[in-house]
Amino acid sequence: MMNPIIEFCASNLAMGSQIARAKLESDPDLDVVEYGCTGYCGVCSLDLFCLVDGEVVTGETPDELVTKVYEKIEEMAW
Repeated sequence: MMNPIIEFCASNLAMGSQIARAKLESDPDLDVVEYGCTGYCGVCSLDLFCLVDGEVVTGETPDELVTKVYEKIEEMAW
């Protein structure tokens, strides 16, 4: 089984999602990558966000983003 891919935008990392990225990178069951731009500029300018296997996940804080990433992974497992 493949690990979920968690994609971060470099611009969003500068807004605070780098804390969430660091926490997610410590999980060996996730593949975390960073791109210069993910093409979700509208979302990127408003919230912390990342893509979980191509689906947008947002959070107001880094901890909320991490929680929602794991919730999305659980949801996708079904």
